[in-house]
Amino acid sequence: MIIDKIDNASLYYGLGKRIASALRFLSENDLAKMDPGKYEIDGSTVFASIMYYESKPAAQGFWEVHRKYIDVQYVAEGIERIGYAHMNDLTADGSYDAEKDFQKLKGDGGNFFVMRTGTFVILWPHDAHMPGLTLTTPLSVKKIVVKVLVQ
Repeated sequence: MIIDKIDNASLYYGLGKRIASALRFLSENDLAKMDPGKYEIDGSTVFASIMYYESKPAAQGFWEVHRKYIDVQYVAEGIERIGYAHMNDLTADGSYDAEKDFQKLKGDGGNFFVMRTGTFVILWPHDAHMPGLTLTTPLSVKKIVVKVLVQ
């Protein structure tokens, strides 16, 4: 897992062409003017989903992990808490959905951090995460999740 400000995106271009494409998309576009929806960056290998939502209490959150895609999550507007844990520290809560590249997990533990406007996080397939949590009260969040096919 990597967490940083989008101003430092170029420091991570060396992680691979696809991650560099994801970070360039986030840093070179006026995301405030982009509508919610799916945006192709490099076909099915790198694509973005722009969404608005209200942050939720931790009791409504759940751990998730992906196998085929790396998540590059960016908060364009708002603030949220997100949990992180190594997937081996959690247990499966249902079966893996290959079509959605989604596995729900359960367990206690993990670490939580705050993502503010302009913050991104890179989550590899072994990085379980619990996104979209409120700090104290629900807040509106505009988030972009860029999916990067694992090379």
